[in-house]
Amino acid sequence: MGYELRVERDAPLAYAELASISAQAGFELRGSHEAGEVLARHGDSAHQIATWSGRLVGQPGSDWQVAQLARLTDLMGARLVGEDGEAYGIRNGVVEQINGAATYEFGKLEEIIAAGPADWSV
Repeated sequence: MGYELRVERDAPLAYAELASISAQAGFELRGSHEAGEVLARHGDSAHQIATWSGRLVGQPGSDWQVAQLARLTDLMGARLVGEDGEAYGIRNGVVEQINGAATYEFGKLEEIIAAGPADWSV
């Protein structure tokens, strides 16, 4: 099991709302209101960016997956939070991680999305 990023927001996220936002943003939602997955396409392939089981959680393995999850989270007016309390988001077109006073920039959203889901090396 990888590092978990969870989508948090003040109002609970309903499956119907997730389906609507996902479709509008070009994501695919597979499964049911009980359990499913959110997929993003790159080329001819669909890649999982999150799972749904009453809450939305991702276990990214690439900057591309973080960027896609941050984009989806932003569209639903939510926060993307890591296991250690750090926040992920998009500011001025740049995907970033904020942990206290420290900020790490992954890079420009458009460039990360265009580059595709290259896995992080271990």
